Amino acid sequence: MATKQRAALGLDFGTESIRALLVDLKGTELATSVVPFRHGQILETLPSSGQRLPTDYALQHPQDWIDSASEAVQQSLQKAGLPGENVISIGVDFTSCTMLPTLRDGTPMCQLEEWASHIFAWPRLWKHHGAKTQTDRLNAVARQRQEPWLARYGGIIGLEWFFPKVLEAIEEDDEVADATEVWLEAGDWFVWRLVGGSAEEIPRSTCQAGYKAMWSRASGYPSEEYFNAIDSRLSKVTREKLPGRYLSPGTSAGALCEEMASRMGLRAGTPVSTAIIDAHAGVPGAGAAEEGTLVMVLGTSSCHMLNARQEQIVPGVAGVVEDGILPGFYGYERGQAAVGDAFDWVRRLTGEARFDRLDAEARRLPPGSEGVLCLDWLNGCRTPLMDGHLRGAYQGLNLSHHAGHLYRATLEASAYGLRWIVELLRDHSVPVNRFIATGGLPHHNPLLNQIYADVLGETIEIHPSQQGPALGAAVLGALSAGEEVTGFRDAVEAMQAMANRELSPVLPQSENREAYAKCYRQYREWADSYQATT
Repeated sequence: MATKQRAALGLDFGTESIRALLVDLKGTELATSVVPFRHGQILETLPSSGQRLPTDYALQHPQDWIDSASEAVQQSLQKAGLPGENVISIGVDFTSCTMLPTLRDGTPMCQLEEWASHIFAWPRLWKHHGAKTQTDRLNAVARQRQEPWLARYGGIIGLEWFFPKVLEAIEEDDEVADATEVWLEAGDWFVWRLVGGSAEEIPRSTCQAGYKAMWSRASGYPSEEYFNAIDSRLSKVTREKLPGRYLSPGTSAGALCEEMASRMGLRAGTPVSTAIIDAHAGVPGAGAAEEGTLVMVLGTSSCHMLNARQEQIVPGVAGVVEDGILPGFYGYERGQAAVGDAFDWVRRLTGEARFDRLDAEARRLPPGSEGVLCLDWLNGCRTPLMDGHLRGAYQGLNLSHHAGHLYRATLEASAYGLRWIVELLRDHSVPVNRFIATGGLPHHNPLLNQIYADVLGETIEIHPSQQGPALGAAVLGALSAGEEVTGFRDAVEAMQAMANRELSPVLPQSENREAYAKCYRQYREWADSYQATT
């Protein structure tokens, strides 16, 4: 009977909404529910005061995370016909680096009346790009001092990361920065709310800290000397305002507290996993347990994750973190800052209401979009250049071209950027043997899948679940519940049982290989010359 069925819960926090997924221990998806955040992305004005935000700012409302998660969980339970007591575990993935300042009791600064009108009291979303000058200075000092940890990140600190955003707050609003008692990732904050406890007990994710805050298990954060060379207030942050425990995804962060159990309709005491970055959750969600499989989580932006047994230094990598994705592996992260966002921008720019019309126009065009070439840096370049200052561009346009040319050229540019990433990994002895695509785009954009396969000259395997990160979060939640509850001895067993599905292969079309090889050379030559002039 359904009431005896056990389920793992995965909570997937995206840019606009949260997805709650209930899945049994054999991988059967029982129910899913998506609930938008009431305030969505806060891009123009503060909700509290109507104060206008500068360009490149992107905020969120922390109450949305609690309210939407509670609603999504209750909807999923109702759809599945399950009582909350049948949920055996909770896993959480979250966009990163989305971060916020709080008091030591976890109260977000923006929810205090005296700070609600201060921009930097609010959570800054991963895509917040206001910290450009701070990022430049962090990078310049790290290079000048020859900081050894910088090599793990391909020699570049990313614009979207934790410490650029902290430094931005310190420099732009020192009153908020001084009053802040705890800085933390939103994923860690939400898990903290789930399990309760003091600030000293905050379950901080080694995934989020490792990839977005230059932390390592061996040496912790960068040294006080480094931070003092930039601003002494940064070293105070690491000494006084980052309390907590550093735990790997899939390990227990604690048990669900009474307050949140009541809000969500779940059983108090339910095991909760430490958070993981949303894209990184796509790896366990895709069942990719072996070395050398590149998991591409394709959505608004993209992240490309790969596990390897050895640590290699690769230029422009967004991070190499031991146990960062799965235990026993070095997790490599790369990605592209504008993918689905860029495709949607073309749709809006050309006045087209429907993607299927753009898709039909693009399919009628040959590889290379009849001479139209795009640089896909419409939100900066995440990897391999790690430069948020870079801007996108098109060349080869004339009056005969139409919206389909712009659209296909943008799809192709995304594929060229991916090929560049793959070549860099292979050139630096990191094996890339298999490609799995997950996330929303692979299911909604078959043309993109084919272009990726053709440009790479590789088979792209599409995971059937449209809830890849949510499924991965559920797998990690089940793992945190322990073998006595689930029977899973390790992450590999959990993934094989819950996420190992039959994949749909997209084969490369050999007749397009030569055309795309030429276009890719043009893309790389243009990228080199364009970067030199900007």
